[in-house]
Amino acid sequence: MNASTHRWLTAMVLILGIRAFAQNDEPLVDSVVPQTFVVLNPESELAAQSFWDNRDFDWYRNNVPFFDCPDAKLKTTFYYRWELLTKHLTYGSPRDGYTFTEFIDRPFWSGTYGAISCPAGHQLYEARWLRSPEVGLDFARYWFRTEGAQPRNYSCWLADGIWALHHVHPDHAAIADILPDIVKNYEGWEDRHWVPESGLFWQTGHDDGMEYNINSRQTADLVRGAPGLRPTLNSYLWADARAIAEMARLGGKPELAAEFQRKASTIKDSLQKLLWDPDRTFFMQRYLRDEQRDGFNIQAGSFTHQTGQFAGSQHGRELIGYVPWQFNLPDPGYEEAWKYLMDSDYFFAEYGPTTVERHDPMFLLSPSCCWWSGQSWPYATTQTLKAMANLLQHYQQDYVSVEDYVKLLQVFANTHRKGDRPYIAEACHPDTGSWEGHDNYNHSEHYFHSGFIDLVITGLVGVQTSSSNRWKIAPLVPTDWDYFALDNLVYQHHAISIVWDRDGTKYGKGNGLQVFIDGTLAASSPKIEKIEVDLPPVTMDASSKVRRANFAVNNQLTEFPRVIASSTASESRVEKLNDGNYWYHIHPPNRWTAENQAAPITVDLEFGCDVKIDEVRLYWLDDEGHSSVRTPQSVRLLLGGAEGWKEVTTSIPVARKANRHGFPIQQVSKIRLEIMSQPHSAVGLTEIECWGPADQPFAPLNAETGNVALRRKGEDYPKASASFTSRYDTVDEAIDGRVGFTPHARNRWTSYESPHDEDWLEVDFGESKTIDRVELGIYDDHGGVKAPHSYRIESWDGSTWVAVSETFRRPQEPTGGEMNEINFAEIKTNKLRVIFRHRSDAKSGITEMRVWEPR
Repeated sequence: MNASTHRWLTAMVLILGIRAFAQNDEPLVDSVVPQTFVVLNPESELAAQSFWDNRDFDWYRNNVPFFDCPDAKLKTTFYYRWELLTKHLTYGSPRDGYTFTEFIDRPFWSGTYGAISCPAGHQLYEARWLRSPEVGLDFARYWFRTEGAQPRNYSCWLADGIWALHHVHPDHAAIADILPDIVKNYEGWEDRHWVPESGLFWQTGHDDGMEYNINSRQTADLVRGAPGLRPTLNSYLWADARAIAEMARLGGKPELAAEFQRKASTIKDSLQKLLWDPDRTFFMQRYLRDEQRDGFNIQAGSFTHQTGQFAGSQHGRELIGYVPWQFNLPDPGYEEAWKYLMDSDYFFAEYGPTTVERHDPMFLLSPSCCWWSGQSWPYATTQTLKAMANLLQHYQQDYVSVEDYVKLLQVFANTHRKGDRPYIAEACHPDTGSWEGHDNYNHSEHYFHSGFIDLVITGLVGVQTSSSNRWKIAPLVPTDWDYFALDNLVYQHHAISIVWDRDGTKYGKGNGLQVFIDGTLAASSPKIEKIEVDLPPVTMDASSKVRRANFAVNNQLTEFPRVIASSTASESRVEKLNDGNYWYHIHPPNRWTAENQAAPITVDLEFGCDVKIDEVRLYWLDDEGHSSVRTPQSVRLLLGGAEGWKEVTTSIPVARKANRHGFPIQQVSKIRLEIMSQPHSAVGLTEIECWGPADQPFAPLNAETGNVALRRKGEDYPKASASFTSRYDTVDEAIDGRVGFTPHARNRWTSYESPHDEDWLEVDFGESKTIDRVELGIYDDHGGVKAPHSYRIESWDGSTWVAVSETFRRPQEPTGGEMNEINFAEIKTNKLRVIFRHRSDAKSGITEMRVWEPR
């Protein structure tokens, strides 16, 4: 088969897949704005791309705007970034709704559901362009109302991001509801980071998300750095203060608005006065206190390289010097800083820009994570491009041009590649584009630490957002482009289409620049220029917003909702089926799989209570020759309730998209899948979702039925004891039914600071119990507590401890951050203990121990 034939067949398969499942066209969440495609055909636009991993074309058509332009790589990157968003989109719980991860694998330092605050501003700016606001609003509320969220662990611009969401999807009630939380969060920054004598906030480079930067490497802590007055956090909190002032005005709170306007004015005046270096014509960091490293002294209040080892160097510029323009902060007069950006002697590179100017004495291209001393970092590139677009659209200057913006955006698009496929990780080599050393396995593959969609919509196409209905566009496209189009965009409850067609032959709607509102031409120009238009008023019906919830998810790892499979392949986990995430690639894995067998493979999802649902969504795997996992021959879906099992449907699954099974609303306590695999093939799923009305009572029993180790409140047994318990932890929390693998969860027993090479944890049941299985939620903070070197299980026979006869262990090696399961020959005992042999550099701990009666 030649290449052109293969491409044609691929396109036909994609188009047929779209048409065959057109009935499954429900959006992620309800949008009140009808779809309006003026010039672009969604089927052909999607079929034209060959990189798809998530092939849920119904999802894209219903939830995202579509884009066309002459630059193929830029266009492909735009669509890839929407797929990237789906990989990180996380359904946390029926109460909390949606959030986003940064790393695809939820590292131990992340907050609840894997979210990290560092990229939250970028993520809000991307998510606001979904056709419905619900994901963005869930994500906004998450930071203030979900236990274990960490809104101030890293610098970010949460209030500004939420206000930016409001610009696109106005919702006065939502802003009024969340405003007290936002104010409280701002006050949290003031309590810890405000420096009254300077009128600015301090921050470390590490907590800006910028480890090993040129400032931190001149201090005693080269990773974290030392407190400094930095353009980053101060610009973010200036933007947040401005946003809070606007929210307060919207809510009729003039005193609060005035207070935060004063705060913003103080930060702006101080930043321009104290952080602008007139000699280097750049915004720089100032050290907050005296620092010393390698015998060199840095004086408090000095700029980068003003004192210390490199005193007098004319370098020291970092991309953080452009951050103030990311929010339109500077007054006119500071634009000279931009003369360095497109110069290869400073920041420009083929896959850049570099985070530090090229000839800085500490410039370093590291082969490993996470050095902000020269590498090209998508996080910073996004900030710089956003700042550059603002400069071009709102300032008068001659240092950079529209062509420069397009060139740098194209560089960024080209950087989104690994081989010939779209890809992004933490950082790349600015001269080669290689991600090597910065995308370690199961770490930062397809990393969501930056933006791109917003740069296309607000920068390139020029959509200017505000809370006013007086709307304008200011495109930043090259003069030699004959066409571009942004279609099916939702803005302030309207469907927007922006079309440039030089001679009218590309799209057949006439020549020039045209703006369509709800499918009707509203404004036009024969050339590319700024256009202003008044948006028609819209009366919103709040009752039309029907909230739904996914009741299958269980991120707390309590007993219910739980998944039980008749067969599970090694190296896969049934818990992945209801963790709120779905993606389809093999590495890193997020999947349950089962080997081929003649009889149906069953997967049961038990809610632990009665719940009303009207839809089940199944996300099937097909590794397409890279493993034995293929789409099943068929699947039979059954609902279980008081009257037993009832078949809903038997269907032929389709891989790499949501298979939606809808039915009249049913009250159920469980669902079952009966799966027939293809001959000689394994089967697999990445997620199961069960949807119903969100306003119903949902209280899973979480009684750990069959778990004889669970200590219920007020009961004497079972009870836990240990050979050693850290002063920071509690042994009773090992059997309290709660699971928390992250440090902030504070629900664990550990032997941290123990003098022993081995420690034991014992559970006394108070009476004889018949058991055959143990689950250990091993805690690992990658510091003083790590997964043990090994462990063994012993039971009490009345006079001595006896090793159990193990029949199965998964994973084979002790693994932190997940449940470790041990099966053994059935025994009867009143006490059980686990003996942990510690690693040489750490001690052991668990967040929960479950001991099970035979099923």
